[in-house]
Amino acid sequence: MRLRSALAAAVGGLLLSVALPSSPAAAANGEFVYTYVGLNGVSLRGALPDPESRVCITIPETVDSALPAFAPGNFTDATATVFLDADCNGDTFYVMPPGRRLGDRLRLRSVVFS
Repeated sequence: MRLRSALAAAVGGLLLSVALPSSPAAAANGEFVYTYVGLNGVSLRGALPDPESRVCITIPETVDSALPAFAPGNFTDATATVFLDADCNGDTFYVMPPGRRLGDRLRLRSVVFS
């Protein structure tokens, strides 16, 4: 009898958790901008509008490029941690508070927002 009650409670809890809507992923409001070298060596501006929080984002323009992006600007409402390596790996990173713009010397391939 106890096993049946416990099983019914577990199944009911599982069904309830599946039926409830999941909360959407939080996003940083604003835009994260950067510069990258495009075809023919031309510097172009890239942007991540309203990026997702707590998810590593590899800068798309650096995926198949030998050159990292540079000169990031964090115009979101979240703190951005930029990494020199893709997939937010490596020991070279920099923490950027909201509203901060850095110069051409800072290189990055990925970023994660708080």
